[in-house]
Amino acid sequence: MIRKALKNTTKSEKLKAFIKKSKVPPEFLQANRKMISRGVFIGIFIAFIPMPMQMALVLAFMPVFRFNVPIALAMCWLSNPFTMPPMYYMEYLTGSFFLGSEVSEVHMTLEWFKENLDDIFVPLYLGTLFYSVFGSLFAYWAVNHFWRKSVHQDKKKHRHHR
Repeated sequence: MIRKALKNTTKSEKLKAFIKKSKVPPEFLQANRKMISRGVFIGIFIAFIPMPMQMALVLAFMPVFRFNVPIALAMCWLSNPFTMPPMYYMEYLTGSFFLGSEVSEVHMTLEWFKENLDDIFVPLYLGTLFYSVFGSLFAYWAVNHFWRKSVHQDKKKHRHHR
């Protein structure tokens, strides 16, 4: 379903005119399985990292990797002001668990973070590494799996209708 919608979007004349006008390299907008799954991988990997300017980091990866940039940017939006506190708290708890360290009481104030940054930095980024790697790998696998399943089902329907 999503695969077909992406394929139909790439055929839009309005979109092609916009791309030509804005001089966006077309290879970063391809809607095939590899480009979409790479975009999902990079976007989710970066979305779990607690840092400002996540979308700029996605754009910094453009010269190094080939991926669907709009998909990667959209995946970065998974970490937004509403989802960031639970995501980062979950990462902190996971990192503390891996380190076997004591979990300090967290208060969502800027002052508390300034006072406790040294104590939470290592567990937070260890948890970040865990969720970035495994979350993005799972998403990459899921996109590939469901894309291939969709193609297989379409071929099966096409054979049945013959």
